[in-house]
Amino acid sequence: MKKLFAKFAGFPLAFIPLPAILICASALWAGAPAPLTTLRAIHALSHAEAGMEPPAAFEATVTYRAANETSLFVEDGDAGIYVWAKANLKLAPGDRVLIQGRVQDSFRPIVHADNVTVLRHGALPQPVPATFDELMRDQYDCMRVAVHAVVHSADRISSSGHYIVHLYLHADGGTIDTWVNSSDSSALQELLDAEVVVTGTAGAKFDGKMQQVGVGLSVPSIADVRILKRAGISAWSLPVTQMDKILSGFHVTNSTPRIRVQGTITYYQPGSALVLQSGAKSLWIMTHFEEPVRVGSQASVTGFPDLHDGFLILNDGEIQERPVYAPIPPRPVTRRQLTSSKDVFDLVSIEGQVVMEVRQSAQDEYVLVSDGQLFSAIYRHPGIEGLNLPPMKQIPLGARIRVTGICILEDSNPFDHEVPFDILLRSFDDIAVVARPSLLTVRNLTFAVGLLLFIVFAVGARSWSIERRARQQTAALASIERRRSRILEDINGTRPLAEIIEQITELVSFRLKGAPCWCQIAGGALLGNCPKNLPALRILRQEIPARSGPPLGEIFAAFNPQAKFHSIESESISVAAALAALAIETRRLYSDLVRRSEFDLLTDIHNRFSLEKHLDALIEEARRNAGIFGLIYIDLDEFKQVNDVYGHRVGDLYLQEVAMRMKRQLRSHDMLARLGGDEFAVLVSMVRSRAVAEEIAHRLELCFDEPFPVEGYVLHGSASVGLAIYPEDGSTRDSLLSASDAAMYVSKHTKHTSGRLPADQRGFDSH
Repeated sequence: MKKLFAKFAGFPLAFIPLPAILICASALWAGAPAPLTTLRAIHALSHAEAGMEPPAAFEATVTYRAANETSLFVEDGDAGIYVWAKANLKLAPGDRVLIQGRVQDSFRPIVHADNVTVLRHGALPQPVPATFDELMRDQYDCMRVAVHAVVHSADRISSSGHYIVHLYLHADGGTIDTWVNSSDSSALQELLDAEVVVTGTAGAKFDGKMQQVGVGLSVPSIADVRILKRAGISAWSLPVTQMDKILSGFHVTNSTPRIRVQGTITYYQPGSALVLQSGAKSLWIMTHFEEPVRVGSQASVTGFPDLHDGFLILNDGEIQERPVYAPIPPRPVTRRQLTSSKDVFDLVSIEGQVVMEVRQSAQDEYVLVSDGQLFSAIYRHPGIEGLNLPPMKQIPLGARIRVTGICILEDSNPFDHEVPFDILLRSFDDIAVVARPSLLTVRNLTFAVGLLLFIVFAVGARSWSIERRARQQTAALASIERRRSRILEDINGTRPLAEIIEQITELVSFRLKGAPCWCQIAGGALLGNCPKNLPALRILRQEIPARSGPPLGEIFAAFNPQAKFHSIESESISVAAALAALAIETRRLYSDLVRRSEFDLLTDIHNRFSLEKHLDALIEEARRNAGIFGLIYIDLDEFKQVNDVYGHRVGDLYLQEVAMRMKRQLRSHDMLARLGGDEFAVLVSMVRSRAVAEEIAHRLELCFDEPFPVEGYVLHGSASVGLAIYPEDGSTRDSLLSASDAAMYVSKHTKHTSGRLPADQRGFDSH
């Protein structure tokens, strides 16, 4: 490349003919495909052709470039394109540049620039007047456009280490995210509710499956936001509205037309949801349809397109099954593939090892581990309640199984992180056992230890039958065996672990004719008979082995220093160490599984399963005593922005801080639970009136007023709160949950929103 441009040393690049430059650039790819020289040629590539990364060398004009970013938009003629360029490259809108690099596949073909050469500075392309519908159709992707809209919010936010201005524009048809390359916040207040024309480069917001989920604008400067008509009254001069009267200003107009899609049914839950799949595309459909349809049949569905948590969905779906049965085979995938969100709502199959099974009234859940990470396979009961539930398919813990179903995620934007996922099963036939559990289980280990002791007992019994002393030893071993059997029973029972360990030390002391024996649990208590004059005794010790990781503790026995060493000493203490290891690991495994089933691992508060169990118990108690209680539903406002800007680690820390702060607002007998994602609930027991529960709900909402310091950032959070009272708002679990959820959504959709949480929502780049 240096030799190519050395030939033109001393000549301004602006006077070198473009064909000569492109011919020289082509020489660099001798023996390879000729580089693409126009944006139209690059746009014409299919996804497969772009994935082959053909070379490109073309001339274009810069329309957008922000400091400290790799994003670059260029335009030539009637086409624009996104270019990845080095962050330290200094460019300005209007620069005419020569770009050499390779095409890469993305939402649309993009270019990864190896070299960007400034030819000259000229005029920017004239902006094209564009409507929201035209932007949603990708009609002007990466091109300079002018949009007529009203500003709904205007904030200064942090992006890539510097401040920019973020606007929400309300145009006829929808909302447009707009990022202005400016740190000047002085003009933001006068932008609120102003009618404006914004000139910038159009782009698409898309998810991990490269499906468009929105539109946005990249604007070079605040001067490109031209005010046509300022708001009739300043937002800060509006009359104050009572909080319970804000719905008086609520109004929504939705002209979204009904559409029709076709595909193969891969999942169906009557009256709730259906999934259609066609090739690599799949779609979640919300429906009230309850007629039976056959999974695997082709169908037509009509409904209204929408977005839910960043996912494309169809609302109010009506289904017409076609007489064509052509089931789609599931695609085998790995855990890492599913965390990329490229398979959301697709029919997939994945293998994992079963670590826990949980039966709930609404669903059965199998917790699996794959590549060291947990995920769940969930079978939702088809509208059956209580005692009429079909038997849960029992899978031996430790078995390796293959599950087939629909991949569902918590987040649609995985570009900087892995996204947790679950698998929705259609029936128990979607579970296939690949391998039975390993023989190295607690049960088999118990059997092996028992068999070993039985052999020792049998061999000793033969020798004891010869001599009187042997008969006495037989009686002693019989006593030991009875104690050992009781210990094994207690290990599999509910006896406290400390008492089991003390039984083991007593067993060792009995075998060693009264020698003191004790156990030191790693990071725990000292149990057994530990003499005070240890320096004067001969001490025998044995580590308690763990199946993995550091030892679980140590077993000790003390002897007279003059007494001769016998092999029974080390044998007894080794058997005791094995029994102690079995007891400790069995109890810890059980405790861990019980806690996982009832507590949220991130925030260490109760989970949905635990909440539902306590809610059922509280309903029964209230029925017996004719009492009342409250259920508060809490949803964090705009939590997704925290993850988008600061990453999921900061998001997780924020959730932990939120949980701690809300717990401090509650009484000791109230219960806080995380339902999933950014949703929480509180059971307010022992209340005498609705006012008491409303006061607690008010405290929960006010506790977000103080900012949250997280990892050096200061986050300003808020939450929407809904309250339901038993039995006034509902007398069953489902009705109470629905009532509190509905009350929360009324609060969320009616509260006054303004810039509150500094978060970078830039997720729309064309790559």
